[in-house]
Amino acid sequence: MTASADLAMVNLDSSDPAGHAAFYHEALGWEITHSNAEYAMISSGAVSIGFGLVEGYQPPAWPDPAGSKRYHLDLYVDDLAAATDRFVAAGASKPDFQPGGDRWVVLLDPIGQPFCICPRPQS
Repeated sequence: MTASADLAMVNLDSSDPAGHAAFYHEALGWEITHSNAEYAMISSGAVSIGFGLVEGYQPPAWPDPAGSKRYHLDLYVDDLAAATDRFVAAGASKPDFQPGGDRWVVLLDPIGQPFCICPRPQS
């Protein structure tokens, strides 16, 4: 199949766009290109993640086998333990339920949205 589109960016619902962007700026090292109370954005130069204010936003429960699946980000890291410590220090939390064993770690960002950190594949 020939590509008919390119991913420009991902927009995520948020209760705190500026704080959400600041966290992922720390996690990914991407530049904060816009930040105010209603909307914030980070960019790698090739792709961007936007964070839009949704009044009354409630993060998904983790785990929630009865709930519907929402998005989550998977981030490659070089060292799971070191990255976990770094992300927790930046405002993430590590829930007790960890379905990946030692293959990946589920964390909750500062507004409660789950994301996973995964070992970077070796070449």
